[in-house]
Amino acid sequence: MKLVYFTVTGQTRRFIKKLDLPAYEIEPANPFFEINEPFILIVPTYDEDITEVINDFLDHKSNHKQLVGVAGGGNRNFADLFIYTAKDIARDYDVPLLFAFEFSGTNEDVESFKKVVNELESKRN
Repeated sequence: MKLVYFTVTGQTRRFIKKLDLPAYEIEPANPFFEINEPFILIVPTYDEDITEVINDFLDHKSNHKQLVGVAGGGNRNFADLFIYTAKDIARDYDVPLLFAFEFSGTNEDVESFKKVVNELESKRN
């Protein structure tokens, strides 16, 4: 399953690199890239004015139709605001919130997320 992610500080990119799975990074300068296969979106937690590029990507052509779920990264110190960007996307695009991790994720997070990806792939096949 393809992974699509957005990063601001590089934390999300570090998590993605640990996964060693096919991934596409949403480019803020040009988010209008079409994904023609099912994907999981991985996003950090920031205000909407910073993450608006994610919505631009999802609303481009049929990208939102390929979205199967979302995962979020953030800082647990923010309590209820932890991974709120991922929660908002899950709600707005009616997809499941699949996973949450803090900062760039632990080794345990990496293994747990890979299991989520594998389970989704097996259900789709």
